[in-house]
Amino acid sequence: MSIEERRSIRKYTNQPVEKAVIEEVIRAAALAPSAKNRQPWKYLVYAGAEKEKLVDQMEIGLYREREVSPILPESAFGLPDAYNTLRIMREAPMILVVLNTNGRNPYEEIDTDHRISEICDSLSIGASIENLILKATELGLGTLWIANTFFAYPELVEYIGTEHQLVSAIALGYPAEEPNARPRKPLEEILEFM
Repeated sequence: MSIEERRSIRKYTNQPVEKAVIEEVIRAAALAPSAKNRQPWKYLVYAGAEKEKLVDQMEIGLYREREVSPILPESAFGLPDAYNTLRIMREAPMILVVLNTNGRNPYEEIDTDHRISEICDSLSIGASIENLILKATELGLGTLWIANTFFAYPELVEYIGTEHQLVSAIALGYPAEEPNARPRKPLEEILEFM
């Protein structure tokens, strides 16, 4: 079952992923439930030279965050991990960029109504990403769900040329590793009957 088999993959082969396989994975993502059926997700596929340009922007953003003008100074402890993510993004055959088509720039103030809508849309997009990852696993692909894009948010959004909110990225390709399952909290810790 793909839920138990799913792993975060950090090493990939050079085998290209066929367009039909990518479309199948995105079809699964589109089947996710969404608040008010808004379906706020959009997926951009980057491979080859375009992927390299995208990852270059990620690197520029990480440098700016570390050396010039951080926008997330309280999250600086996560920068070493973000540089590791950068390496993985360079090695992966493709990167999927995930957008919230209803979202706003996360650095702008928003009112309570919009904040609630954005939370609901984020939950919907998370469900869509989970569908995508599980379908990819079922098809023999590996994925890495990437949140470190927030360190380079301005650079990535400008490069992509979008008004939509950048939510995440996903490295996608055929795995060159079979990592063991990571520890999970016991059921007793996450479940409470009332």
